[in-house]
Amino acid sequence: MFKLPPISLYIHIPWCLKKCGYCDFYSYVSQEVIPEKEYIKHLLKDFEKDLLLTHNREIKTVFIGGGTPSLLKSISIKKLLYGIKKRNMISKNAEITIEANPKTLEYQRFIHYKNSGVNRFSLGIQTFNSDLLKKIERTYDAKEAIDAIITSKKISDNVNLDLMYGLPGQLLKDALSDLQCAIQHNPTHISWYQLNIEPNTVFYAKKIKLPNEDIISKMSVKGEKLLEQSGYKKYEISSYSKINYQCQHNLNYWNFGDYIGIGCGAHGKITQNNGKIIRTVKNKNINDFLNGNYLNSIHTVSKKDKIFEYFMNAFRLYQPILKKDFQEKTHVTKNFIEKNIQIAIQEGFLINKSNFWRTTQRGKNFLNLLLEIFLK
Repeated sequence: MFKLPPISLYIHIPWCLKKCGYCDFYSYVSQEVIPEKEYIKHLLKDFEKDLLLTHNREIKTVFIGGGTPSLLKSISIKKLLYGIKKRNMISKNAEITIEANPKTLEYQRFIHYKNSGVNRFSLGIQTFNSDLLKKIERTYDAKEAIDAIITSKKISDNVNLDLMYGLPGQLLKDALSDLQCAIQHNPTHISWYQLNIEPNTVFYAKKIKLPNEDIISKMSVKGEKLLEQSGYKKYEISSYSKINYQCQHNLNYWNFGDYIGIGCGAHGKITQNNGKIIRTVKNKNINDFLNGNYLNSIHTVSKKDKIFEYFMNAFRLYQPILKKDFQEKTHVTKNFIEKNIQIAIQEGFLINKSNFWRTTQRGKNFLNLLLEIFLK
């Protein structure tokens, strides 16, 4: 029988206080009342349907994302997690993360989240510069961002801060100042990533200008150096952590593990006993979802797409790519991609060893070019 990979659970909460101009995630601007009770009920029904595809595997990690999940009352998160645990086994040591916006962080609410089983908080800070926060249309200021970190750290010893660089009007010193401020508060994890403006966003339509490539490159290089000097090890293209605090949920994605995706617009990947991989996409329309129409599409991933998707994730990580792992998780022999591997080696993107491949720094720098080789 095909060896099934670990499985995680992603739960999408689609409401936000405001849709940021750069955001291309699926979300709704919240009205005065969010139909929390109804949505939780349908999330659990959606979960029940997907469980039929999972072969009773224990859930290793849970990630409640959005949107802004911290808009939900603590009782809603409690009912949600209780309902999940009642329907399927969750690992005793499971990492359970909730995303939060500093504007919606309330101390008592977060205490209740923790008591419900949440053991990791991820704060969408982006920058500590109040002027830049206005430019990227965030709803809080620098003081609120710092207060949110202080509050979170009182509740949990596992806190991630999301920070962006390459913001409109941002200088090199501004980006490094953000990192220094974050490091001062000693979170266990920092996600440090470049702002890219996607075509389906407000910023794209407005043709918002970003810093030039030379400045962005300096932000990246100097920022990475500062983080590593401060005890944060880079384990993925945009992820840095203290020892033993890597995000286990994201590592499961990047190691081509499985995940159930429930809620409006959520995506899932579930491997079957015969080695086939099923992709699910949930309905984006909130009214349809609340009427019980959860599934938008479901399909079996082709051999070509399995190969591309595997490497799209694996190449992001700063670790060897085991040849045995590739074959176990894709059900494709390494001989099938021998020509692609040779091209990648000739281009200086990959190093080939007897048991593994490793991405070179050039491969990391030109990741899109490396991935194009595996589209052929």
